[in-house]
Amino acid sequence: MISVSDEKPVFDGSDPEYRYKQVADHIAKRIEKGELRPATRLPGERDLAVEYGVALGTARRAVRDLRERRLVITLPAKGTYIRALKKDDGADG
Repeated sequence: MISVSDEKPVFDGSDPEYRYKQVADHIAKRIEKGELRPATRLPGERDLAVEYGVALGTARRAVRDLRERRLVITLPAKGTYIRALKKDDGADG
C-alpha cells in the first residue's frame, strides 16, 4: 500500500472546484508522473480521508472519479489499484 500524503494539496477554500475533484486530480497527477505505479494499492477510503483532511464521502467520491477516468480499478474485498496507463484509454472507437 502506498501513501499519497506527499505534496498533498492545501484546501483553503479559495478554489471554487469540488474538493473530491481536487483530491482526484492530485492523485491523477501523481499517477501520470509515475509516482504512483501500476498495480500499486491505493490507501483505503478512510485512510485517504484522513491523509487529505476530507470527509469519508469526499474520499469515496474521489476514488469513484478516478475509476470513471479509468486510472484505478477497485476489486471488492481486495482494494483499489492503480491501472496501467494506455494511450487508447478513453477512446471509444
